[in-house]
Amino acid sequence: MNIIYLHGFKSNSFSIKGGLLKDYYRDDKNVNIHLPDLNMSPIRVIESLSSLIEHLDQVALVGSSLGGFYATQLVAKYGVPAVLINPAMRPWQLFRNLFGREHLPYQVTEDWALDDAQLDQLEQMAVPFVQDADKILVLLQQGDEVLDYREAQRYYSAEKHRSMIITEANGNHAMEDFAEKIPMAYQFLSDCIK
Repeated sequence: MNIIYLHGFKSNSFSIKGGLLKDYYRDDKNVNIHLPDLNMSPIRVIESLSSLIEHLDQVALVGSSLGGFYATQLVAKYGVPAVLINPAMRPWQLFRNLFGREHLPYQVTEDWALDDAQLDQLEQMAVPFVQDADKILVLLQQGDEVLDYREAQRYYSAEKHRSMIITEANGNHAMEDFAEKIPMAYQFLSDCIK
């Protein structure tokens, strides 16, 4: 299995959760972990990830926050399974609220600034409802200080498009106990691929 970890906004390919996945599967010859850097425009992110998915076999996604948003779009496009960790639901609105027009473009890395046109790209690529909902496991924590977990609950539990959702009390946006959830996530992904 090839697991592609999609990090969140202002993170990178050296993210903590990506590192936890890599460490967990270090000695497993049947699992390859891919940690792409997603610090680029949304269109380029989807193009880059699409190319990666198309060149690998038995692909599964694990996406956190903005990476969870991207994973949802890629499940709709490729039918691959995914585990989402506190996924962002409407990132274009979130970033507009956070930064306001006066702070856009927002310099994220030395090479990439998020601007208003890219927020429009995010909005335009968003699927209106979950596709292949049975291939998505959503892990939420009510203590998420960045995102309202109820938005994800509503979206991923819509009638006829229900994903498996596990919502825990407390916690936080980083889901600091993710390491404990890796075996469950792997079981879900491998069951979807078989």
